Amino acid sequence: MATFGDRLEHYSAKHPQEVLLVEAEVEGEFDQVMIFKGFSSSLIRATAADPDIPVLPAGATILTIARLQAPYNPSQPCYLEPALTWENFEPLLVAADC
Repeated sequence: MATFGDRLEHYSAKHPQEVLLVEAEVEGEFDQVMIFKGFSSSLIRATAADPDIPVLPAGATILTIARLQAPYNPSQPCYLEPALTWENFEPLLVAADC
């Protein structure tokens, strides 16, 4: 089964007009991950150069997912839907076949 991160990356590849901003707990620490066009990058922790090493591992706990309009401008983010829970976001994944 695909991990949270895999599913979110797949969704973002199918929706290049969106940026996902994910708040999660990874290995007991808070992390904020940006996902765009199928790629993830941590905004707080180190991101491995190897794309096969997941930024959101299977044991991560998703706290919130925000959908933003691309391109992302950190000084003026354009939120489509802020602070969705995994349960709120999952129907979008299902609809996108992710």
